[in-house]
Amino acid sequence: MLFDTPIYFVFLIVAVLVYWRLQWRQQNQFLLAASYLFYGWWDWRFLTLILISTLVDYQCARIIARSDNPTQRKLLLALSVGLNICFLGFFKYYDFFASSLVDALGGIGISASLPLLKWILPPGISFYTFQELAYIVDVYNRKLEPAESLVDYALFITLFPHLIAGPIQRPSHLLPQVQNPRTFVPQSVFDGLMLIASGLFRKCVIADNCALLADAAFSGKLGEPNLALVLLGSYAFAWQIYGDFSGYSDIARGSAQLMGFHFMVNFRQPYLATSLQDFWRRWHISLSTWLRDYLYIPIGGNRGGELMTYRNLMTTMLLGGLWHGANWTFVIWGGIHGLWLGVERLGRRVLGLADSPAERGLGLFSPVAWLQRIFLFHLVCLAWVFFRAQSFGEAMKFLDGVTRWSWRPEYLMGFKFLALFTVPLMLLDLVLEMRDEEYALETMPVPFRLAAAMSLVMIVTFFAGNQVNAFIYFQF
Repeated sequence: MLFDTPIYFVFLIVAVLVYWRLQWRQQNQFLLAASYLFYGWWDWRFLTLILISTLVDYQCARIIARSDNPTQRKLLLALSVGLNICFLGFFKYYDFFASSLVDALGGIGISASLPLLKWILPPGISFYTFQELAYIVDVYNRKLEPAESLVDYALFITLFPHLIAGPIQRPSHLLPQVQNPRTFVPQSVFDGLMLIASGLFRKCVIADNCALLADAAFSGKLGEPNLALVLLGSYAFAWQIYGDFSGYSDIARGSAQLMGFHFMVNFRQPYLATSLQDFWRRWHISLSTWLRDYLYIPIGGNRGGELMTYRNLMTTMLLGGLWHGANWTFVIWGGIHGLWLGVERLGRRVLGLADSPAERGLGLFSPVAWLQRIFLFHLVCLAWVFFRAQSFGEAMKFLDGVTRWSWRPEYLMGFKFLALFTVPLMLLDLVLEMRDEEYALETMPVPFRLAAAMSLVMIVTFFAGNQVNAFIYFQF
């Protein structure tokens, strides 16, 4: 049930219409049933995993909150965390580590074989696992009271707009919304519809059309890799993944607002960042803040001196890369980000620069800021090549093209096609940055916003790209 297909919106409309005719407790029960139906649409057997982890986490959290026995609390925390990590590791990483071990042993002359399970990855397991981990850790640290109602906790985990690909909701943010009655607010519903329209534009028009170019460039349909093709392919994928995931996040947030829930903002114009640190404050914010609070800070953060800080940065980004997928290309992607975050930190310390671009006097239209943005964008594109490639060898073969020059008329058409779909999104981001808005015309009168929504619907209708492209982050 993909988020850019008619069946999802039929499901959403029916759910919203039924939902607002029910009382609060009935609303939660109905949404929980609808969310399980939504998740089981792919394969009902995957419901077993989410049901087991939900029941275990719910009960462990209740006992942990009531207990003053440190040993008991630690054992229950270990049980909950261990179960979730085992589910994630077994289904997502077993084949990866097993084949990597066999290859490593083969490299030193030891012949070995391990059975590969070739499981189908349960949809969204990385996202809901991180949400469950945040919940049990917050309860253990007494930052959060556990849910008294199993229905409330289960709905917090499985609420269908965020279930498959986030945003990763903080327990302190979403759980109280589940535990308290929601009120129908026409303005919030209208904003939700605007977010959905914005998301469809980003996904169906920007991402899907850029995907056509990225797929052609990386697959070799446009010839052997060369400098022009590498630039075209990496630029196209950079805007594809941005349009794809920011579009999904807008649709998820808009869908939630139709039912009175508020999800955190997940993107804030990331390609306007002037540093990689700034980029991660803008890109996939729910993941970057989760990694910061539940991984980077617990392993030491910046508390153990400079060398330990660099180690912690690299560890966090390597594991963040591995979270995205069971492939060494994702680890390399994370390593590039971790390395440059360390370089930036060292540079700021040596030069005595402030962390914030505003504190360094870099305004939105500062020439220095734009030079930094251009450099950073190309660094991010370099990392995206490994994210997009199926193997390290494929990524290196593609990047090797920068040493060769070749030109075909199709390349010029490709760059024009890319500009047609990326320049509008870049201009939109500039407007959102200047006005500090979540979607275009957010503070304008209703007629202007209605006209904008109708225009977006028309654009999606006539300019939608390849409809077979699923959301990229569904695979994570």
